[in-house]
Amino acid sequence: MEVALIGFVVLFIILGLGVPVGFGMTIIGFAGFAIIVGVGPASALAGQIVFDNATNFSFSVLPLFILMGTLIARSRLSHDLFEAAAAFIGHRRGGLGYATILASGGFSAVCGSSAATTATMVRVAYPAMRQRGYGNEIATGAVAVGGTLGILIPPSTIMILYGVLTETNIVSLFAAGFIPGGIAILLHFAAMFVMGRLYPDAAPRTSRFSWPERFRALANVWGIVLLFLVMMGGIYFGIFTPTEGGAVGAAGALLFAIFKGGLTFGEFMEIAAEACRTTAMMFVILFGAVYLGTFLEVSGFTSALGNAVTSLGLGPTGTMFVVFGIYLILGCFVESISMMFLTVPLFFPIALSMGFDPVWFGILVIVAIEISLITPPIGLNVFIMRGLIPDVPLRTMFIGVAPFVVSSVALLIILTLFPGLVTFLPDLMAN
Repeated sequence: MEVALIGFVVLFIILGLGVPVGFGMTIIGFAGFAIIVGVGPASALAGQIVFDNATNFSFSVLPLFILMGTLIARSRLSHDLFEAAAAFIGHRRGGLGYATILASGGFSAVCGSSAATTATMVRVAYPAMRQRGYGNEIATGAVAVGGTLGILIPPSTIMILYGVLTETNIVSLFAAGFIPGGIAILLHFAAMFVMGRLYPDAAPRTSRFSWPERFRALANVWGIVLLFLVMMGGIYFGIFTPTEGGAVGAAGALLFAIFKGGLTFGEFMEIAAEACRTTAMMFVILFGAVYLGTFLEVSGFTSALGNAVTSLGLGPTGTMFVVFGIYLILGCFVESISMMFLTVPLFFPIALSMGFDPVWFGILVIVAIEISLITPPIGLNVFIMRGLIPDVPLRTMFIGVAPFVVSSVALLIILTLFPGLVTFLPDLMAN
């Protein structure tokens, strides 16, 4: 137990020194395991972890969805989504903020990546809002929180990672994400409504579109609708597996990127290289997290943590609020994917021991991680925006996302108190 605590302290120190997360977790996992069982078994375990996970067929779905999201981000589908949403609700006060959130939700349905959704929408929606007089706070806040929908609305790479890590059915996780995703959009709409009323000059109305113009804009989003129906419909109705669905989605995204976005061979090679880099990064983090998790299990830390949390006597719901509170605190300092790999092996057994549905727990974990994407000082979505619009100060961006942090926490509380909102669709599919 003491070895594990020392390991955590050293881990955060070396991460603070700039060591990549995957390597940091591997170093601590190896060192701790070697102290307990010896250098020889620790070395053998390192090779076994890499081999077992690199050859795990379940993980083959990950690069396919990453490639699909990267291809979608390079096509013009995001422009069509935003223009369609703006045509219907852009004339309302703060309407382009609503349109940004709604378009981000639609884009997430065929992208699966928060980073890709944020990077794409900041190029599409932010200039449009600024040209029409929107304040930087509201414009960047809408883009950042819209990006968080990329990991909540299926298909989601984070859902896939959680499903593989915990051996939870990925199709059930996909189904469970729809209702929470819809509630998230409505709650973010409420936050935007309040901001529009408090700061009307920073969220002006725009011109109203005629109904023929609206329908023409709506007709342009047929590509996303078709891709989503084919890919997700095939998965839900059992026509093909999630891995095959990822392949279908990637192929469809490639066709749209070629014929709608003018993708060239050189650009495709850049996209493929980017997808490879992202996949490799996730696998390195995975190897490190598995090694660290094994060390924590052998040291007795995992069982001790479970006993400590359950001994608080707060009951199942109260205990989960404590767990999610830890997630919110960690999210201020730990990057989202790393937090998934680091914490799920610790808290998943606690959730199971208390009788919670693994699908429900997975969606709640994803919502907690979603909040970490927009909270200071490590909010990934905010730093992505900062890299693309460097003239806007970080302080301004974090002020803009503050109301959406409140709406995201409200979503976490609602789903904790009413688990049926998460489990309804998976249960309906099972029956």
